[in-house]
Amino acid sequence: MTVTLELKPEIEERIKQKAAEKGLSVEAFIETVINGNVGRQPEKSFAETATFEEWEKALKDWIRRFPPHPVLSDEAISRESIYREREDAQL
Repeated sequence: MTVTLELKPEIEERIKQKAAEKGLSVEAFIETVINGNVGRQPEKSFAETATFEEWEKALKDWIRRFPPHPVLSDEAISRESIYREREDAQL
């Protein structure tokens, strides 16, 4: 099959540069690009392929990225202390 493309000059230059970098002719470079992309099935996402165990590991890894927050005890903040502070501020 023969295909003719009208390319912008800047794209043509980029193709020539890429081909030269790889030591290929323009035709061979374009053929490798097409072969690398045509007929390739799109990769499935993690959500489509992951097992339950993989999901569980990913979740645990994600949780580990965040530092733990200190647990506030009922003694540190109580309803009474909040209202006492408000009452003191009003006086």
